[in-house]
Order: sequence, then C-alpha cells, then structure tokens
Amino acid sequence: MRIATIQTSFGPRAVVQAGDQFIDLHGTDSSLPSNVRQLLAMESAERAAAIDSVLRKKDSIRYPVGSAKYLAPVVDPQKIVCVGLNYKDHAEESKMAIPKEPVLFSKFPTALIGHGENIVLPKVSTKVDYEAELVIVIGKRGRHLSAAEAGKYIAGYTVGHDVSARDWQLEKDGKQWMAGKTFDTFAPCGPVIVTSDELGDPHVLPISLRLNGKVLQNSSTNQMIFRAEQIVSYLSQIFTVEPGDLIFTGTPPGIGHARTPAIYMKPGDVAEVEIQGIGVLSNPVVGE
Repeated sequence: MRIATIQTSFGPRAVVQAGDQFIDLHGTDSSLPSNVRQLLAMESAERAAAIDSVLRKKDSIRYPVGSAKYLAPVVDPQKIVCVGLNYKDHAEESKMAIPKEPVLFSKFPTALIGHGENIVLPKVSTKVDYEAELVIVIGKRGRHLSAAEAGKYIAGYTVGHDVSARDWQLEKDGKQWMAGKTFDTFAPCGPVIVTSDELGDPHVLPISLRLNGKVLQNSSTNQMIFRAEQIVSYLSQIFTVEPGDLIFTGTPPGIGHARTPAIYMKPGDVAEVEIQGIGVLSNPVVGE
C-alpha cells in the first residue's frame, strides 16, 4: 500500500494510491481520519479492512497522481529522530570511527517539507549539504522493544533528505549537530509511504541522490550498520515510539562536504533522492 498526504480543496488529506489515482480516504468514508498520523494509529486489521472497503467503492473521491500537490506524508509527527554515521563508507569518508551504538540527533517539525516543496538555504550558512536517507515510519506505540518485536511497530518507509548546514554542524563550539540539521525546510520527506508488507526487505534497496541530474550518492541500504529493527528497538529504550514518528536512518557516501573540492547546494539547484521501491523525492533549492 502506498499512502500519502496531498493538498486538496478540502485541505490536507490522507490518500491511498490506486494505479494512477489517489483515493481520498476521509472524503470517501468519513469514519476514516483525514490525517495520516491518525490513520496509522488505528488498529492495523481495522485500518486494512476500512481501506480495502474504500478501494472497492465505485464512487470514491479520486485525484490524479500526476497533478497531486504533495505534502510531507506525515504532516504532524510527534518526533523526527535521525541516526548519524549509519553507513560504513560514510563514516570512513567523514574520518570518524564506526559507531558501536546509533548516533542520534533530531529535527523539529518546522524542518519538514514534502515532495516538490522548496529547500530554503538560510542566509546564515554558506555550506548546505545533501544527504539521501531511508526513513522509517512508526505505526504502533511501543516502549522497551526487542529487535525481534520492533519490526511489528514499523508501518512502512519513505524517502528522506537530511539537509545539513555543515558550518553550523561542524564548525561551531561543541559540534552543534542539531543546530546544523534543523533549519526550516531541512527535512524533505516523501512522496509516499510504502507499507512494510508491500516493500519487503528495506535493507536491499538501491539509494541515490542526484543534484541537477548528476549522481553524487549511489549505494544500497545493505550498507547500513544498524538495521531498521535495531534502530527502533534502541530508540524505544529511551522513549516511547508513536504512530507517525519519522526516523531518518543515515546516509551513504558521496556527501558534498567530503568531496574535493566540496560541493554545497545553491539557489537554482534541484535535489532528487531516489530509493528503489519507494520513489523519487524531488525538491528545488532557493535562497532565503
């Protein structure tokens, strides 16, 4: 199942893709929420049965996929958590030790944007970098989960872009990771969530980033140090994971900061992150 949030004349709506159309769940069946986070919070069997019923309705409210105005798939997550240095080659290119436990930081909801929305380069930074990432979407509330249990708490996955102001992240006193990572618009996500049952193994997916059509990152999620279940289990020892939480899982090699000469994003660029089986997340880059 492919779930998204799109802008409609009725406001943001949770939709499910059926071929080349999106079906408005709440518009077709008012008992279903219009919000993806609330949709994910439903009991899974109940949600699946209700969505199946909507998909079979001949009078369902539909929108063409090709003309959809995307928002972030979850527009109101309770948490946006990120894992740093989760690809071996990326840790090596960053000249940092392979972590023994997940390296964590966070982004605020004001950083979140959807497919097609502008990444805004802040006036106070001159070194804004790109990072292609697989994003876990939590579907069930849980705490103190084992890795064996954690997979049941993952609703699905989406494509993410961990935009990073390297001068704020690495050149400030104390290495201000969160400061460099959570400027407004620095967490593009989308265009859709692909549910775990449809996607299959999330650790065998080609992942790439193109800047103005040029491939700058090209790897596979099989290079992740900590797998999705391990990450969710680890986080659940610290806090309660909740439906709609977004977890960025790290980036592969090829970041601009590690190149010689360095490559940073500039106004007029277009950044595209692609993960096989999920889709392409594309965002224009503009100046503040």
